[in-house]
Amino acid sequence: MSERRRRGGGRAARQAQRTAAEVAFNTHVHRTLPPVSVLDDDGLAQIEENAELILSEVGVAFQDFPRALELWRDAGADVDGEIVRFPRGMCREIVQANAPAVYTQHARNPARSVPIGGDATVFAPNYGSPFVTDLDGGRRYATLADFERVVKLVWMLPHLHHSGGTVCEPVDVPVNKRHLDMVYAHLRYSDKPLMGSVTAAKRATDSVELCRIAFGGDLGDRTVLTSLINASSPLRWDATMLGAAEVYAQNNQACVISPFILAGAMSPVTVAALAAQALAEALSGMAFCQLVRPAAPVIFGTFASSMSMATGAPTFGTPEAGLAIYVMAELARRVGVPFRSGGQFTSSKAPDAQAAYESASTLLPTMAAGVNFVLHAAGWLEGGLTLSYEKLLMDADQLGMMEVYAKGIDMTPNGQAVEAFTTNPHGDHFLGHPHTLANFETAFYQSSIADNNSFEQWADEGSQDAAQRANGLMKQMLADYEPPPIDEAVDAELRDYIARRKAEEPDAIV
Repeated sequence: MSERRRRGGGRAARQAQRTAAEVAFNTHVHRTLPPVSVLDDDGLAQIEENAELILSEVGVAFQDFPRALELWRDAGADVDGEIVRFPRGMCREIVQANAPAVYTQHARNPARSVPIGGDATVFAPNYGSPFVTDLDGGRRYATLADFERVVKLVWMLPHLHHSGGTVCEPVDVPVNKRHLDMVYAHLRYSDKPLMGSVTAAKRATDSVELCRIAFGGDLGDRTVLTSLINASSPLRWDATMLGAAEVYAQNNQACVISPFILAGAMSPVTVAALAAQALAEALSGMAFCQLVRPAAPVIFGTFASSMSMATGAPTFGTPEAGLAIYVMAELARRVGVPFRSGGQFTSSKAPDAQAAYESASTLLPTMAAGVNFVLHAAGWLEGGLTLSYEKLLMDADQLGMMEVYAKGIDMTPNGQAVEAFTTNPHGDHFLGHPHTLANFETAFYQSSIADNNSFEQWADEGSQDAAQRANGLMKQMLADYEPPPIDEAVDAELRDYIARRKAEEPDAIV
């Protein structure tokens, strides 16, 4: 190996160390740019009217969950079997009268608690992939070891503010028990905020109880979990999601109430129709949480994308999906609750040009629309089936750029730099000017992945592409990882709880 290549490894080590040092000071993006609007008030009001028509005349199914039907009946809705029809404006009024516009999700380390809503954007990583891939091992089923590695990397990456939830699916652990290991991994190997399990009400309860232990035995009404509750679109909530939502709402934990829509399959093909359906579904789910416990935190979520009309395959990074993000964000602001959408989506099978283009085509609308909680912000590949270790780091680097973008233009005296013009001789460059020297370290975003060297230096250091550089940085970060502190007695109690719960039932695949 050449001396230059050894220096490249040292640079990767320094980048990893800088990443670890920065993480405690980066809790969210504070947006100063106003959100982009793509519809006027008349257009938004028409979509809201269409959503009210869906809620009042078509209705929403609350399946296999009698308690939900009881709550709706008592609230004055029309319950016909499992179909609930709502008087016009009912769901919106319930949400607006009760749900907070902004809340804090508390982290185990208070310095890393995050604001959800308002002018804050919080980035969380990939969610739910059964496979992982990297340049060394290729595509494979994810394991608990993969899950733990991803949690460690996310903890070290400064532009991911949230540890996430099922960052990948550890298939080597029984389905009915893996949630215990996943929540423990977030609590032990990170001290950023986390998400709980939603695959059964009992697993949601376990998530709350594990957090209760980790937070000193009493949550004291603090919201420490923000968890994903997906609608079974079109226009249906199933018992699994309703049971988990009920547990979290009862315990004052936040629910991302999120219709999951691929236009053309789970909704009509047009953006306006998708938006009306998603609004109806989200309002019904958020209102349900408020009936369970008024003022329980909720996030208006939507996962909206398109599909190939030729093959039926999901497609990502399309202009229609970007427009849907803009419209849904505006609708959420009009309801008055935080909004979840966007991320860095791609159908590509590798961290290549297609992945970069499609991810950018989702990320830029995400930022311009003013999304508050961004799930799948890093690592997503193959339509969500796979988490890529390399793309996790490459995407996180892009998130850092978005933080700069969201700040807008610096119009302070330093930003205007008038004195630099008045003191710099005609024809002289600004490289040595005091203003440049005072700002050179922070003037521009410095990528941890991109190569800006000459062709000769790039070739001498191994002619690596972005994925290869990310692979090397990932390995260095894992080698340098040191876990955040945790009280030994608390850790022992967490382990005891997990051992006891695992012993209470046999392994199962559901």
